[in-house]
Amino acid sequence: MPQTPRLEVGDTAPSFSLPDADGNTVALSDYKGRKVIVYFYPAASTPGCTKQACDFRDSLGELNGAGLDVVGISPDKPAKLAKFRDQEGLTFPLLSDPDKAVLTAWGAFGEKTMYGKTVQGVIRSTFVVDEDGRIAEAQYNVRATGHVAKLRRDLSV
Repeated sequence: MPQTPRLEVGDTAPSFSLPDADGNTVALSDYKGRKVIVYFYPAASTPGCTKQACDFRDSLGELNGAGLDVVGISPDKPAKLAKFRDQEGLTFPLLSDPDKAVLTAWGAFGEKTMYGKTVQGVIRSTFVVDEDGRIAEAQYNVRATGHVAKLRRDLSV
């Protein structure tokens, strides 16, 4: 399977329009004129994804204060996202991409190594999209733990 093309700084962010945990449509264009962190994670309610989501939740005040919104995207169905949001007290949108079209467009789905085997799956990735809809930061294969703190250092937040 060929590797999915990856986004780079300066690229136009691929648009998306996906259902959130409540079934409401959220589009990248909703954030025009603002900076938004778009992060992709494999599965709601798994240990690493929970840690990462809670780190974003705990840093949301500082991120929002610096003009950054946060959106999480996974292949999970809205009902699973709602349960995850409610269990963890998440206060930013979690979007559902079950057909993985958006994940693929952003280079966040493809070959990855897991436990020494090459598999197809979600590549844990984080992007910062600027006010004009361009990629300002593109990070692939990020670690679930400590990633948000590193991102905040990178962005001076």
